[in-house]
Amino acid sequence: MSDIIESIRRLFVPIHREGYPFIAIGAVLAVVIGYFVEPLGWILFVLTLWVCYFFRDPARVTPVRDGLVISPADGRVSQIVTTVPPPESGLPATPMTRVSVFMNVFDCHVNRSPVTGRIVKMVYTPGLFLNAELDKASEDNERSALVIESGGVHIGVVQIAGLVARRIVNFVRDGDTIGVGERFGLIRFGSRVDVFLPTSTQVLVGVGQKALAGETVIADLRAGEPARQYRKG
Repeated sequence: MSDIIESIRRLFVPIHREGYPFIAIGAVLAVVIGYFVEPLGWILFVLTLWVCYFFRDPARVTPVRDGLVISPADGRVSQIVTTVPPPESGLPATPMTRVSVFMNVFDCHVNRSPVTGRIVKMVYTPGLFLNAELDKASEDNERSALVIESGGVHIGVVQIAGLVARRIVNFVRDGDTIGVGERFGLIRFGSRVDVFLPTSTQVLVGVGQKALAGETVIADLRAGEPARQYRKG
């Protein structure tokens, strides 16, 4: 019986409140237009169900240990590079390790803090809406940058809008203390999140790997083991 209850619970995933207006609009349009043109009504009904799916906000089980860096987003690890962080972040203009997680329109778009710490800076930068997978999207696209101080280390987290994304929403402010795995924002309809780490950080994921926000360990600030190698099977 408990297995059945758990299956039902997983089927009905909570929906984030940011999605309520879109769902309400879709439902009303589906009913009104469907009254006059039934096929269009069913199409809008299916689209409304997709909006419900897009704004899902499932519970996550977050690994907790000093030094662990958890994925801030659901999606595919698209890049792991060494580069200078965006100037608006206020981080030193020296190379850092950047781990990028790309979210397509079918991924959960609720973003979670990769570490526990205090938000020391938060800045929004308007820009373009290029494909978020492109490297230059880090500099040209609309984005919101957070810097989190965690155990004396400054971690940069940058939400980047994509081709379809048109709004970045944040639930935190400068000076807030945030726990690892806690929700800090959301990007509507396809985007990317970059995490900037000291170059000494041991990255524990590979390009192409699937990541879950609040669950997947992407790096370890305290690891002393050699860099891992990855292959596609």
